[in-house]
Amino acid sequence: MNIRSLVTAVLLGLLAAPSSAEVLDSAANGFTVKHSLTVNASRAETYAAAVNQFSSWWHPDHSISGIADNLYIDAKPHGCFCEKLGTDGGVIHMSVTFVNPQTMLRFTGGLGPLGLMGLNGNLTWEFKDTDEGTLVIWQYAVGGYLDGGLDQLAAAVDGVLLEQVTRLKALIETGQPEPAPPSS
Repeated sequence: MNIRSLVTAVLLGLLAAPSSAEVLDSAANGFTVKHSLTVNASRAETYAAAVNQFSSWWHPDHSISGIADNLYIDAKPHGCFCEKLGTDGGVIHMSVTFVNPQTMLRFTGGLGPLGLMGLNGNLTWEFKDTDEGTLVIWQYAVGGYLDGGLDQLAAAVDGVLLEQVTRLKALIETGQPEPAPPSS
């Protein structure tokens, strides 16, 4: 199996999640996905949970180690969305490139397997006050080259981000990262 086939298989396996209609654009050279949802909590609580409880809501299936407790965010310029791997090992999944606490956090890099493919992107988390709590907006713009086109990855990446932001909302509102099943 060549490296492209291996990376594609890993990506599709790791990124398998329900997709949504939040792909803003998609082309051979890149794509942009966006998710917005309202969390029933203050902006300060929502931002704190997003950053300080990261390992509690990010699904461990979307980590290298498979252990969510190894994940953390160092929310300062030149900080990172990182993962500890053993005593001395680790990986920077994305670099923190912009911080305005409780308002916006921006990461730069190829999230998960996208970094292995040599792709790059900007993932922005915004937090806005609303009458119902906090509007959380995630937008991820990815660009680069992939044989066959990046548009083939947009729905999978969209699905992973939808899963994560939904888990963040569930953790804040219920104390558990798994969303409650829809009531009938």
